[in-house]
Amino acid sequence: MEYRKEHDSLGEMLVPKDRMWGAQTQRSLENFPIGSDKMPEEIIRAFAVLKKAAAITNNRFGKLDDRRCMLIRRVCDVVLAGRLDREFPLSVWQTGSGTQSNMNMNEVVARVGNLAAGEDLLHPNDHVNMSQSSNDTFPTAMHIAAVTAVTDKLVPAVRNMIDTLKELEKQNEDIIKIGRTHLQDATPVRFSQEISGWRSSLEHSLDYIEKSLDGLYELALGGTAVGTGLNAPCGFDEEVASVIAELTGKPFVTDPNKFHSLTSKDALVFSHGAIKALAADYMKMANDIRWLASGPRCGIGEITIPENEPGSSIMPGKVNPTQCESATMVAVQVMGNDATIGIAASQGNFELNVFMPVMIMNYLHSVRILSDSLKSFNKRCVRGIKADKGRMDGLLRESLMLVTCLSPVIGYENAARAARLAHEKGMLLKDAVLELGLMTGEEYDKYVDPALMV
Repeated sequence: MEYRKEHDSLGEMLVPKDRMWGAQTQRSLENFPIGSDKMPEEIIRAFAVLKKAAAITNNRFGKLDDRRCMLIRRVCDVVLAGRLDREFPLSVWQTGSGTQSNMNMNEVVARVGNLAAGEDLLHPNDHVNMSQSSNDTFPTAMHIAAVTAVTDKLVPAVRNMIDTLKELEKQNEDIIKIGRTHLQDATPVRFSQEISGWRSSLEHSLDYIEKSLDGLYELALGGTAVGTGLNAPCGFDEEVASVIAELTGKPFVTDPNKFHSLTSKDALVFSHGAIKALAADYMKMANDIRWLASGPRCGIGEITIPENEPGSSIMPGKVNPTQCESATMVAVQVMGNDATIGIAASQGNFELNVFMPVMIMNYLHSVRILSDSLKSFNKRCVRGIKADKGRMDGLLRESLMLVTCLSPVIGYENAARAARLAHEKGMLLKDAVLELGLMTGEEYDKYVDPALMV
């Protein structure tokens, strides 16, 4: 491999000749050979947006000339198009401020721009990083990446699932089945009502997630090193936030207190908490579905779900609820990510939090796997749910908890006696009521009507 010499404030470094990065990126590669977790591509795209916005803003303030501004903008567009992805190789497990990833972007934009110009017009720090610090660019990139991922990936996936559940409700309005609490028989419900619980849970979670974005719309850019805005022109923060909003189509604004935005990560914690709430509801729904579909002969078996693949390497013909299992694994991973994010956010010291890369890696991981899982679960499981009306009706008729509607007529204790007798002797509830002489068959049929209980 051929190398070229690059330098930074610590001296010279050998960099592969065909790579666009510089000395600081190379140092980071050599200093942090840890794992395989690379800086998420969403952060790389977010950095390209903010570098482009910073160049435009610096140009408007008269700090950056037109030619350099245009060069930076063009290279950032190339990054956004994904054509320079291999130039961003750094590990998440680097400095906690994300400084090396900020410099990775600065170095790549400068070198690619200079090669395009045919002369050295751009310096990584003096031009690409003008009016900025890693301490305000990385948290800004975090917010841009988080908002974009949630609004472009997660929100549509949740909405599509909600639409599917609405359709399932319509299809199953006429079906009455036994309800369950404590994993025990309870009073009847319509199957559509049970589905509506899943749908409403997702609607509430979606509402919480969308509301949680308010804090993420506030950007740290303009705070520079410690929040004072040193080396950035007055008004830079408001203007650059406005430009980012224009470039992304998202309502970004400047954080009114940069000392808060550099050291506190409460907005990310709050937002991921809403994502964790979605994961909790998602797990509940997936578990309900696999319980209801358990069988095919010796389980609850009230619904069938699509058979996607063989389920056993030893038991021929076995088919398992694999989409449910995948969904619930995703849910627990999101819950684990939330613990990491919360602990990392608690570690801000003085004017900076230095756990930012691990926070945003876990946040984006949650959004990515939840979005993908919701789409897969919707397509390969939920849309194919079919009610077994015969099974539902049979279990309903056998349930002892139909006795609940008799309590106002024969009293709670008599109703309990009838339920116990039916259970102990394996009788139908009606037969137990008649044996105890609590009412006639005609009276029983009058009061015990599942349609009146839902």
